[in-house]
Amino acid sequence: MELEFDDAMTWGLRGYVRLVAEALDLTGDCWYVSSERPATTYLAVEGALPGFPDRDVALLWDEESGWSAAVETHSGEDLIVQARFGAQILPSPRAVARWVRGLYRGERRAKSRYGVPERQGKDLDRRLESYAAAALVSTQPSR
Repeated sequence: MELEFDDAMTWGLRGYVRLVAEALDLTGDCWYVSSERPATTYLAVEGALPGFPDRDVALLWDEESGWSAAVETHSGEDLIVQARFGAQILPSPRAVARWVRGLYRGERRAKSRYGVPERQGKDLDRRLESYAAAALVSTQPSR
């Protein structure tokens, strides 16, 4: 199922990812939201994880397993997951930022905090829709 550009869930996911990027003090267009189901995102993060110098880091999110942190392979074409947030599919942007900062300090680095992902269904759509306003803020012209 493809999401429509103006779909409330899509706008909500954009707002959610924007708030995660802000919580990490990232600037610019460093993220991408997929327009197809299952919904996914890609968020480029600055710096290198301990043990992976000279490799770009990305945060990945999908509606079935939540957040994971990955590093690029030497070829730069693939990503290898190094850690997962855990069973919570849609943690607060601040919780994601705390987790990522911990990864950069070497905490819970290796595929940590696995759990059975929480069941979402329609609740995920409603929760994401609550973030739609944050996406709209980024589309407003600056003064």
